[in-house]
Amino acid sequence: MVVKFILGAPCVMIFLICKWRKRHLAMDQNVEEFLQSNNNFLPIRYSYSDIKKITGGLKDKLGEGGYGSVFKGRLRSGHEVAVKIMKKGKTNGQDFISEVATIGRIHHVNVVGLIGYCFEGSKQALLYDFMHNGSLDKHIFSRAEGTTLDCKEVYKIALGVARGIEYLHRGCDIQILHFDIKPHNILLDRNFTPKVSDFGLARLYPTGHNTVSLTAARGTLGYMAPELVYKNLGGISYKADVYSFGKLLMEMASGRKNLDAYAEHSSQIYFPLWVHDQLNQGLDVPMEQVSEEDRRVVKKMIIVSLWCIQLNPRDRPSMRKVLEMLEREVDDLEISPKPLFYLSKMSTRDDGTWTDKGNDTISTSSTSAITHEDSHMVDICTSITQA
Repeated sequence: MVVKFILGAPCVMIFLICKWRKRHLAMDQNVEEFLQSNNNFLPIRYSYSDIKKITGGLKDKLGEGGYGSVFKGRLRSGHEVAVKIMKKGKTNGQDFISEVATIGRIHHVNVVGLIGYCFEGSKQALLYDFMHNGSLDKHIFSRAEGTTLDCKEVYKIALGVARGIEYLHRGCDIQILHFDIKPHNILLDRNFTPKVSDFGLARLYPTGHNTVSLTAARGTLGYMAPELVYKNLGGISYKADVYSFGKLLMEMASGRKNLDAYAEHSSQIYFPLWVHDQLNQGLDVPMEQVSEEDRRVVKKMIIVSLWCIQLNPRDRPSMRKVLEMLEREVDDLEISPKPLFYLSKMSTRDDGTWTDKGNDTISTSSTSAITHEDSHMVDICTSITQA
């Protein structure tokens, strides 16, 4: 046994090392083939030595995440850039390809601009326009540090984000689904113009297709559409981005996280459900020290967001319709049905459809489509109700 172990262990190690190298060589080849076959529309390609010069030796670090690290840099022209140094991926370079393939072909005022890229085996980097005001999450939450945006600025940003997403869905020669719309991925330039960013999870598909196939759920809990997890809610389409935008819009309108365990009143812990009850009863959303005009703008944003986060994808509007609703007067908007995140208050009919305490049919799904975060919210709210 000892002899077998002594002789076998090196063989196993050699086998694993060869397999690892083969996988990463295949990954590099996949990316390189993509870059060579699409060089007609790609941004400028830089060497890694160029990247080190641009960033001053990777000195000014702006942030870090699962994708890698971001550094501030400056081109020879004096143009400021943000350089994302990507970690070596485990998906055949798919994140790198997704970013370059999507942003490389997009030119829109509300989508972040990709200036260039670097690909030298394990050394991969993406160069974007530098956003002086950082990400939206640093500005919209009341407890967060940083610049506080007024109601009109928030509304203007919401319109810009909606236009950017609508462009991805309908403005390109190919449809682009983002799959990770959230405050952290909305960047603000010097003038607070919003830019949709981070296309690592994006998917491209022909304009004539209504749905896209995915092998696994993708996105961020709390913003991810339920059909990405529960397949019998329907096919996956651009309505997944609409759902995420609705969650984002609700947080922008309220200036708080949708799920807030520190809410002043227990009934307000999950804001979308609480605010729907308020509006449905003809009550105003409590707001301090705002004008009547600002109050109406916030109410409009909340109504639109409630339509976007409907459980059934078919009940959500398109981004074009979302823009139309945001640009209308609040009195012209109808209150949506109550957004559903769980089925504990619902019963089934003999035909398999779900009803809400005997009211109209809600959906034909027999599963509760909730994220882990929403599930936690349900447990909290249920315990409060029972108490």
